[in-house]
Amino acid sequence: MAMIRILLSTRLGERRWSQADLARATGIRPSTINDLYHEIAERVNLEHLDLICEALGCELSDLMIREENKETRVRTRTGADIHSKR
Repeated sequence: MAMIRILLSTRLGERRWSQADLARATGIRPSTINDLYHEIAERVNLEHLDLICEALGCELSDLMIREENKETRVRTRTGADIHSKR
């Protein structure tokens, strides 16, 4: 499973904003905000990210982080783990 974390709930909590406040400020559908808030979104619209960062006064790196995956998912052309030593 991908380990991209969306920190929207944290950023909203810091500003004491609700999901509805963010939806009103950005024009993004409440259901889309909810999916991001609960980290269940499978795809993210770049325009939405830009609007959210503008509304919250933050950088993209304040909104999303990448955590290490427990197992390697990327392989070389020969099928070997990309980070393994030969």
